[in-house]
Amino acid sequence: MSQSPLARAVALAALGTSLTLPTLAHAEFIKDSKATVEARNFYLNRDLRNSTAAQQSKREEWAQGFLFKAESGFTEGTVGFGLDAYAGLGIKLDSSDDRAGTNLLPNTFGNEGPGEYSEATATAKARISKTVGKVGGLMPKLPIVSSGDSRLLPQVFTGGLITSQEIEGLTFNGGQLREVNFRNSSDRQDITASNVKGMSDRYNFAGGDYKFNAGNTTVGLWYGELENIYDQKLYNLIHIQPIGDWKLGANLAYFDSQDNGSKLGGKLDNDLTSVNLWAGIGAHTFRMGYQEVGGDNAFPFLAETDPYIVNYLQILDFTRKDEKSWQARYDVNFATYGVPGLTAFVRYVTGDGFDGALGSNGKEWERNLDVSYTVQEGTFKNLAFRWRNAMVRTNAVAAGGDLDENRLIVSYTLPLL
Repeated sequence: MSQSPLARAVALAALGTSLTLPTLAHAEFIKDSKATVEARNFYLNRDLRNSTAAQQSKREEWAQGFLFKAESGFTEGTVGFGLDAYAGLGIKLDSSDDRAGTNLLPNTFGNEGPGEYSEATATAKARISKTVGKVGGLMPKLPIVSSGDSRLLPQVFTGGLITSQEIEGLTFNGGQLREVNFRNSSDRQDITASNVKGMSDRYNFAGGDYKFNAGNTTVGLWYGELENIYDQKLYNLIHIQPIGDWKLGANLAYFDSQDNGSKLGGKLDNDLTSVNLWAGIGAHTFRMGYQEVGGDNAFPFLAETDPYIVNYLQILDFTRKDEKSWQARYDVNFATYGVPGLTAFVRYVTGDGFDGALGSNGKEWERNLDVSYTVQEGTFKNLAFRWRNAMVRTNAVAAGGDLDENRLIVSYTLPLL
């Protein structure tokens, strides 16, 4: 008798939980373990305003996801060992051939695809002093590579990662990624990049940051190499300065990218400057951003990851060759007004200077409105609601034209350990 998708998700979670509890004799292994199951309900509607009768007029799908994550502690001794696990299940609630392609599900326009898909991975880890090594499934959140989680299920890499904090204030990370499981896929593939052709089975990276000045200043230096396609250096400076009731901040990032090895993606020479300034007081934060793309190519970054640049938004990333873009953003936290858990922001970015349609001066802009609320206590604690609205207008070549988009996300995270 076949299992229902929901039953299968519960079975995956049960399997993952069993993976975290193999050695009851090691108290720290058990005491420091944690596990959660998140139910994520996701509706996405993208109105493709420039479409014709022969093209897709909109992308609209509704799906339910279940995400199980478990992290063990470490066994006792000079070298401690542990195990992490992840399992995800995506279920189609509503789709059709003429509305497919939201990246919530493994489908494309003209084929709404299967009714469900799943993925699972495990990660072995070891700790010596303040250094931790991991091998297996990875979801790195580093300036040089940050796995994406903007759809139903997250992006998962396969590889190895070392994180060391042996020197006070200094955090070092290094590793190699070999394969990627994209957010709407159940299989592992070679790694690809946005804005450059080719694929590789090795992404090597290393770097870290150093905090000083009582933690208010951070400098970072990173290197990443998508073997035989491109390599990239990142220089980063972050400073936070309290002045009275205000908190001022700046995040400056500079990327330098070139072709690498066999040059499978062709000749590449690019630099990108990202500037993020902010000022906060009470419930309010005001932000200004500037991003400039230089060199002979668009800015390269691993496909579906979240690049460490100020103008990477809900839809556009403003990384075209020669593009300059400016951002204005306002955030508000309603906890100050008696509604803890409710936050919102509005953001506007405009870019120009690149090649537009029919040889025109390229121009594009995106406006975002984002509202989130998470229940803070009681029976429904951790129940979260989020509305993400975006409007794009552009004359860029192959940009998909003007569009309007709404995402409605309801999630509930249940702690298991």
